[in-house]
Amino acid sequence: MKTKRMPHAGEVGPLEQLLPIDAETISETIRRALGMGAAPLDAKAMAEVEEVLSGHIGLLLPEVRKAAEQLPPSSAEAHRLRARLDCIQQQSHLQAHHALRVHVQVQLLARDCHWLLARHTGEVCR
Repeated sequence: MKTKRMPHAGEVGPLEQLLPIDAETISETIRRALGMGAAPLDAKAMAEVEEVLSGHIGLLLPEVRKAAEQLPPSSAEAHRLRARLDCIQQQSHLQAHHALRVHVQVQLLARDCHWLLARHTGEVCR
């Protein structure tokens, strides 16, 4: 049985383009990932959460980039936002192989995903 690879940040397949962003599911994944910080290291579970978080970031990143395009291109806020989005994209492509590095990667991706979700829901609600 072949498993489907989750898209990485910036990669969105045709199906994902049609689906609305499920903030509740993303929030639950973030809570799960952050909760793993207090538990004993389980490399397999963390790798699975890392893959799901990367997929969520892959869905959120293009939406937040679209919203960022509404800012004046030469403004300081636009530069800061583009830099943060580029950093999140790069971080989501890194793959850790050692258990402690996977743990750190999951925590970073969870916080980035939380920030993107907050940005996305804030932009949607305006």
